[in-house]
Amino acid sequence: MTPTLLYAARGVRGFGDGFAIIILPAYLSAIGFDAVWVGLVATASLLGSAALTLAVGFLGARHDLRALLLVGALIMTATGITFPQFEHIAFVLLVAFIGTINPSTGDIGMLVPLEHAMLARVVPDQERTRAFARYSLVGALATAAGSLAAAVPDFLVAAGVSAIGAFKAMFYLYAALGLAGALLYGRLPHVDTKDVRANASALGPSRGIVYRLAALFSLDAFAGGFIVQSLLALWLFQRFDLSLAAASLFFFWSSVLSAFSYPVAAWLARHIGLVNTMVFTHIPSSICLILAAFSPSLGIALALLLIRSALSQMDVPTRTSYVMAVVTPPERTAAASVTAVPRSLASSVSPALAGVMLTTAFSGLPLVVCGGLKIAYDLALLWSFRHIRPPEESRRR
Repeated sequence: MTPTLLYAARGVRGFGDGFAIIILPAYLSAIGFDAVWVGLVATASLLGSAALTLAVGFLGARHDLRALLLVGALIMTATGITFPQFEHIAFVLLVAFIGTINPSTGDIGMLVPLEHAMLARVVPDQERTRAFARYSLVGALATAAGSLAAAVPDFLVAAGVSAIGAFKAMFYLYAALGLAGALLYGRLPHVDTKDVRANASALGPSRGIVYRLAALFSLDAFAGGFIVQSLLALWLFQRFDLSLAAASLFFFWSSVLSAFSYPVAAWLARHIGLVNTMVFTHIPSSICLILAAFSPSLGIALALLLIRSALSQMDVPTRTSYVMAVVTPPERTAAASVTAVPRSLASSVSPALAGVMLTTAFSGLPLVVCGGLKIAYDLALLWSFRHIRPPEESRRR
């Protein structure tokens, strides 16, 4: 029952993220902000996510995860209600920092380590990677559906609604999804807070492994921040004059391909290991991203980006499963947070830099920088962790 509720909540959240990452740059452009400001808003959002994720990571080791998940869902609701109320940049940045709208579809935000820790608690080791693959699959399919929903403002405008009014309606839908998530979290079981405190450990024997993983994951996230989905959408808008409806269709198929890569990743991990799966699927995806930056036509660029989508996210369930496997159970919430926070902090710096790069003569520069740094991360991960295996892989040897 608990995994099903978590999968459903992940789907609700993914649907909201699916249209929010496309609506966000379009809305900000409509109210007068250029690419540099869009990058700064993305940076503020990621910084805020890092702060909230760090807080819940250490609170989660000592408090009921269900209560913290409910708080996160209510913050999501408040974000959707508050965001369209302001058009001054200072207030937009503040709401982006405090709220839950993320410029990327990646697993970031305060709810992520809580869901990961809850899921890892209720599934056995041999099922853990498959459980996280299903979790990621549901999220990606829901994100794909949300991407299609990003075309709704075009239909509302055709029906006579103003463009800004149509965008604001989508933010209110985002708020409603936060309430739906709260209803799902409310059905999760409580964890006895006395037991939680008795077993609580922020980070203990696994501290060294977690810090090394956090450092490497931060490099990966810093690279990914150059081409978060909101900025990728903006690049496609500017470079090829892509319409909002076409962008929603592209991101739909992008999310679908990512979704069905998750079960493949779980299958690969059983045969070649978690670390090898992360690395040997990631490098080809980065090469496709670099090639897309030099594409002479929209068709070639979209084809390369779709190939990338089919490969680039295979490290998501495998990475999460690996972190949960190589730490002790009491450390899982803190480990999920400590590895996630540097990711959010590192990725919060690069969108602002990418926004500036998008205004240069070669607007594809963020794609090249992202791909190159990600390849460096993959090689470093393989070298550093090739001998540290999760329990189920050690038993197979």
